[in-house]
Parts: sequence; C-alpha cells; structure tokens
Amino acid sequence: MNAAANTNKAGNAGKAAADDWMRTRFRGFLPVVVDVETGGFNEKTDALLELAAVLVAPDENNRLRPEKTLHFHVEPFKNANLDEAALKVNRIDPFHPLRLAQPEDKVLRQLFDEVRSALARHRCSRAILTGHNASFDLKFLHAATERARIANNPFHRFSSLDTVTLGALAYRQTVLSRIAETAGFGWDEGEAHSALYDAEMTARIFCRVCNDGWPPAPR
Repeated sequence: MNAAANTNKAGNAGKAAADDWMRTRFRGFLPVVVDVETGGFNEKTDALLELAAVLVAPDENNRLRPEKTLHFHVEPFKNANLDEAALKVNRIDPFHPLRLAQPEDKVLRQLFDEVRSALARHRCSRAILTGHNASFDLKFLHAATERARIANNPFHRFSSLDTVTLGALAYRQTVLSRIAETAGFGWDEGEAHSALYDAEMTARIFCRVCNDGWPPAPR
C-alpha cells in the first residue's frame, strides 16, 4: 500500500471516529436544543408562535459546541388560543406582517429535515430534545407534530435533557438567567423570552456542563 493510500485510510479512520463521537457520548441519542414561545401553557389549545433549535457537535478537540441555529416564526393554527398574559411575557404580536411566520407543518418539516441530516451525519438513532424546563417544549413540539400529521418525528417521544437539572447540579441555580450569569455568560433581559436567545443560551450552558462537568462547590 502506498503512502497516499495510507494517508487516505488514516483520514477516513479519523473521520469515522469523529462521526461516532456523538453516538458514543450520548448512547445513540443526538441532543438538539429547542426553545418555543407560545400563546399559553396548554399544548392542545394554545398557539405555537416561535421555535428555535440549536444543533450541537464536537470540535477538533471533542469539546461540544453550538454548530447551527434554526429559527422560525410560526402561524397560530386554526382556532388556536392566544392568552394575553403569555403574549405580554414573550412580546409577540402573532399577526404582525413583518413576522414572516410560516404554518406549523412547514416549520416542522424544515426542522425535522435538518435533524435527520444531523442524525445521519453523527450515526445517531434518535434526537433527544434538550431544553430549559424541557418537558414544556417537548409537549408543544409533539402536539404540533400531531396537528401536522407528520408520522416520522425524529425526537424521542418522552425522554429529554434538561438544563434545570444540570444547572442545579453544576451551578446551584435552576433559573436560566441565574445559571447563565453564574456560568459567566451574562444575561440580557431585553433579549430574554425570545426562542432564539433562550435556545442559544441554553445550548451554551449545555455544552459548558458537558465539557467541563461540575465546577468546585463554593465553601
């Protein structure tokens, strides 16, 4: 075997090892950080209004990092409830013409296509939703998927990874803003409660905890 062939073989082996890292690290699951903004707390009746997802991947040193962000404004589904208290918190005008919102089914198909590509790239079997109070985001994601009649949902039906738990263990904090500040990322209250900002901050926290583990507890 000549030198070029040896080089190619070594390169392919290195690529395979890199591709397998996520699968090995998370037992076949692919963490995808998701945050949603909604018109209330009931996933069956209240509108999904905004969705952001962050794909994470290892760098050349196998340190997890945010790789790609997806962000969508979503049209309220027919007869969806819009609670004024929820809209006051997330500051969304659901019918503003400049939102450039898309129907739920179109948003989900775009998201799922990206997630399936990442699953194939990392040789993982299923995505696992990663979020802050992740069960809230997961139930809205699944309810919208059912309304859209999408059969092949790449996300695990009930399992999730939650930065509330990770924040409590790593930083003795459970509120997203306090975890971010304790971790040294800072917090912009003016940007908070947008799906994009919250998802990207959650991804940074998740990667930090996965990479560095628990910092020494304060005495």
